[in-house]
Amino acid sequence: MGGVLARDLVEISRDPSCLSDGGFWAISTTYEGELQAFKFASISDAPFSAAASSVEISGKWESSVSESQYLSYVEKIRTEIANGGVYQVNACRKLSIKSAATLDLAFIKILKSNPAPFASYLRFAELEIASASPELFLTRDGDRIKTSPIKGTKRSMTEKFGSKDRAENVMIVDLMRNDLGQICVPGSIAVPDLLRDENHPGLSHLVSDVTGTLRPEITWSEIFKALLPAGSISGAPKSAAKRIISELEPKPRGAYCGVLGWVHGDRAVLSVAIRTFWREGEFINFGTGAGITWSSNAQSEWDETQLKAERLISIVGGEL
Repeated sequence: MGGVLARDLVEISRDPSCLSDGGFWAISTTYEGELQAFKFASISDAPFSAAASSVEISGKWESSVSESQYLSYVEKIRTEIANGGVYQVNACRKLSIKSAATLDLAFIKILKSNPAPFASYLRFAELEIASASPELFLTRDGDRIKTSPIKGTKRSMTEKFGSKDRAENVMIVDLMRNDLGQICVPGSIAVPDLLRDENHPGLSHLVSDVTGTLRPEITWSEIFKALLPAGSISGAPKSAAKRIISELEPKPRGAYCGVLGWVHGDRAVLSVAIRTFWREGEFINFGTGAGITWSSNAQSEWDETQLKAERLISIVGGEL
């Protein structure tokens, strides 16, 4: 991730308290909150390379829900919003393809053709993840912490974000201010950059920064409890959005919409695991989604999920 290459695994843990030992840990959480941490002995800035393999991803990607089912999902969320129980929900679906390909080759292609700011690759035994995430979940430097939620997507910098995008972003900024308030010194929460138009390969996003100063003696367990899942991929209020997602999405999200990155003592870089491929048995998966508000048009939201998937699927292989 970001030029950091970790090798020589020495320990595995599912307990976030392990992160306080000062070592270098790669971590992956699921959207549902399950954590896996991997401690490595060798850290370098060596270039990433794929294993010698001629297996390419090919064939047809299948969606966990059809277009009509996704449109119905959006309308059910809009009904929940009309009833006053929630303001915004991130509605996702999973694409899957049966393939013997490993994701290291896919990651090489991502680095070349879609150099995302938080592109990451993690492999251990049956766990394999290749991510082209553009979104920062958290950076930590000592007691300073920052999160940069993305809400708002367009095809290019020449287009303009609409009022729906701006309102949605501000809602999630308020949610993240509240989440950081649970672990930060009172009065230290700030929004130094609001509604920034940020260009990424193939897409442009609306991004904001929320910062704070961590309370003394804060633990990683407390940080994850306060912040997971990320507001941008759940919704607001978070508790209501999580309930709706669990009721209406047919399959667990797993590694998609979790967190992926590294922790080294009181320093960390963790991304939101969107634009992410991961393996489950014989299948490679890719997640895509859109933020739903009262002003959402169901067909436009489906089209946004297609837009987010098309570029990366075209890079790694297979057809939508």
